[in-house]
Amino acid sequence: MLRFLTAGESHGPSLTTILDGLPAGLPLTPEIINKELARRQQGYGSGGRMKIEKDTVQILGGVMGGETTGAPIALLVQNDDHVKWKGKAIEPMTAPRPGHADLTGAVKYGYKDLRPALERASARETTMRVAAGAVCKHFLAQFGIIVGGYVSSIGEVQTDFGDMPFEERFARAEESDVRCPVESSAKKMRDEIEKTIHGKNTLGGVLEIVALNVPVGLGSFVQWDRRLEAKLALAIMSVQAIKGVEVGDAFENAKRIGTEAHDAMSLASSLVTRHSNRAGGIEGGISNGQPIIIRAAMKPIATTLLPQPTVDLASGTESPTKYERSDFCPVPRAVPILESMVAFVLADALLEKLGGDSLNEMKPRFESLRKATLEDLPMDNVSHIFWE
Repeated sequence: MLRFLTAGESHGPSLTTILDGLPAGLPLTPEIINKELARRQQGYGSGGRMKIEKDTVQILGGVMGGETTGAPIALLVQNDDHVKWKGKAIEPMTAPRPGHADLTGAVKYGYKDLRPALERASARETTMRVAAGAVCKHFLAQFGIIVGGYVSSIGEVQTDFGDMPFEERFARAEESDVRCPVESSAKKMRDEIEKTIHGKNTLGGVLEIVALNVPVGLGSFVQWDRRLEAKLALAIMSVQAIKGVEVGDAFENAKRIGTEAHDAMSLASSLVTRHSNRAGGIEGGISNGQPIIIRAAMKPIATTLLPQPTVDLASGTESPTKYERSDFCPVPRAVPILESMVAFVLADALLEKLGGDSLNEMKPRFESLRKATLEDLPMDNVSHIFWE
């Protein structure tokens, strides 16, 4: 139903995306997108490029009179740094960095220089994911669905959120330069990042992305590629430096026995409710109405000031890596990127569920969706012959 492609290189003239499949009638201005682009550029541990680029979007198609038309939405962000590269001979790049796409890209595509792999594999590409994701978040908000995120750990520093409500976590995270809602943990994270900077190294961490007010019934179990958690895992794992993902308490549940791993049900008036949310809001590939909780593990990025052993492919000798400008800890900046990917998947699932070509068509359908109530779940309570 919904799809997007991005194009552009890290130091090229611009980055672009086309988002196709959104209905007509969604109010949309550049400011809505620019707010999310600004969030992507904020975070303690950012590298030098964030002082150069101030990303703003141009809407080139799919929006007229301040509303989407149902046509593909074309978005463009200029690379302010491009002027330093245009028309200049760029020093050869022949020593691949461990952990990057330099070597694998050269093998796959037959490059004579490693830079084309660096330019496209760079996390600079996520600028346009955030731009497309901002539109998807705005679309979901029309139905009361909220997607937010925060940092739960950086390096060895872990955070205990206690019973802090999710919306409070979102708000506090945006007040923190490491996007951690608990200030005592945030201070320790800053200290760890500072040590890493002085050590000319990089740090990773774990992020949590949560979707609230998601209706029951998004996704499906009827085919493997329609399961909601599978789509979410693909979207999260597609982000640069993300190497692990879990839905709900997946890894803790693996240590528990069955009666302690699942979310017991009870009746509140006529509504079927849960005592917990270990499943992370998804059962059998379908959203169950509880908050969708996703945790993602982000590795320390591979570009380090401290040289790493590699091989110079031009000279055929072992040599140290050369530094390319990068972040020391990209984890805080990754929050809006992962939010964008989750929002894209949920917007697509909602469009599949509701159908319709305009927002006005979709809203009444949303209101009439079945809920987990006895009234919406009439059982005939008789024996059936299902196969003759």
